[in-house]
Amino acid sequence: MPTSAPPGNRFERRRAETRRALIRAARQILAETGDGSASIQVIAERADVGFGSFYNHFQSKTELFDMAVVDALEEFGQNFDERLTGIDDPAELVAAGFRLSARMADSHPELMQVLRRRGLGHIHTDNGLTRRAVRDFEAGMASGRFTTVDPDVALSALGGTLLSLVELRFARPDLDGDESAVNLAEMVLRMLGVPPDDAHEVARRPLPDPA
Repeated sequence: MPTSAPPGNRFERRRAETRRALIRAARQILAETGDGSASIQVIAERADVGFGSFYNHFQSKTELFDMAVVDALEEFGQNFDERLTGIDDPAELVAAGFRLSARMADSHPELMQVLRRRGLGHIHTDNGLTRRAVRDFEAGMASGRFTTVDPDVALSALGGTLLSLVELRFARPDLDGDESAVNLAEMVLRMLGVPPDDAHEVARRPLPDPA
């Protein structure tokens, strides 16, 4: 889960840990059921904090569950940053992102379940993952790697396709996840204007080793 600089005193540290515990609990609930109707009492018990602590941090359950999704999206983006540092080709970044997402269904199942269940509603929000995707797509257009289209339209296509891949990984665990991701990445690159032979090669480049 994303972390920030530790608060300066004991009270602030305890307050920050309570907030993190509530977000962790909300993420677990979303991953398990996708249902945001759990009572505040259930959330507080899952977080192992007092009922009254909830309103010291969030005005409503809706706010908490939205923050839980944003937290998951940021962790997702941070995983990309850690693995894909040093890749300059926007097309390779897109392809590697699809392949890493398929693998994270196994390595980070809770995180990917949250994205599976709630990610669609956050494709066009100002979250860390969206900013990264727009940055890479705009770099691809500026370099001529991608066809020039409206970034919002491209984001819809990329985000929807990525979430469909995540859904496929959980719905059909018998399929070869990496092969599915490679084939889908190749299709997406061609959709973005990358020539077929180039898209085929880029989608199959070795992924960077974990840090």
